[in-house]
This record gives sequence, C-alpha cells and structure tokens, in this order.
Amino acid sequence: MTTKIGLGIPMPMLAPATATWAVPFAAYYLFLQNRIVYHRLSNRKYLGDSLGEDRSAKDPLYVSTRAQLNFSENIPLALILTLLAELNGADRKYIHYALATLLALRVSHSELGLMRPGSQAPGRAIGYYGTEAVMLTLGGYLGYLVKDYWQFA
Repeated sequence: MTTKIGLGIPMPMLAPATATWAVPFAAYYLFLQNRIVYHRLSNRKYLGDSLGEDRSAKDPLYVSTRAQLNFSENIPLALILTLLAELNGADRKYIHYALATLLALRVSHSELGLMRPGSQAPGRAIGYYGTEAVMLTLGGYLGYLVKDYWQFA
C-alpha cells in the first residue's frame, strides 16, 4: 500500500489500521466537545465546569466535561500503543479489533454510563474496566512484538 504526497511521490502507508480508527475517535471527541459547548451556551456558563454550587451527576455541564476528559485521558495513549505496535509488525487485524472494541467501550462509558441519570449506569463500569483490559492487552502485545530487542547476547 502506498499513498502519494507532495508532488505525487509514492510513500508507503506506515500505520493504516491506526490511522483508520483515528477518524472515528476524532469524530466522537468532537461530539463530546460540542456537547460541552452546547451546555455552556444554553446556560451562559462560559468558564468552569459546573452550573451549580456542587459538582454532581445532576449537573449536565460537569458530567459532559468529565465524559470528554475521561475520553481524552485514555485515547491518546491507546493510539500511541497501537501506532507503535503497528510500526513494529503487529497484525493489523488485531489493531482493528482492539480499536473497535475500545471505541465501543468509550461510548459505553459516556453514553450508557456517565450521561444516564445519576451517572452510575452499568455502561460506566463496563467502559472503565473494558478500557483497562484493552490498554493492558495493547501494552502486552507491544511488549511481545519488541521482546527480541531486549534479549542480550
């Protein structure tokens, strides 16, 4: 697989599986970000992350902000892990499986967990623990891929 850059110079695609999944992750991040903007504009709360005195599951701006922050705390590391794995010979099928699962888990965490009344719906725990499992698996897989580098003669 190649792509053309600049003046049509062929360049090999280095990490197409990771790049493919970066698109829906970016789209979902924009959705999360725009939900915050909606709450800010509709409530005229232009700074801060809470509409009320307390920060609670009843405050839509605070919950929306936490959903976006939880996403942005996890996804960059996951994309770095998959990029490094793919550049070090990972089976792209595994990258696709991992990132598809991770996207579903992050949506579950926010939409079926945090955004539900009380912010304690099952999607929150499923998304959290599932994300931890995917990250651990990606880290382990990356370690496996580069294990020969660490063998001393």
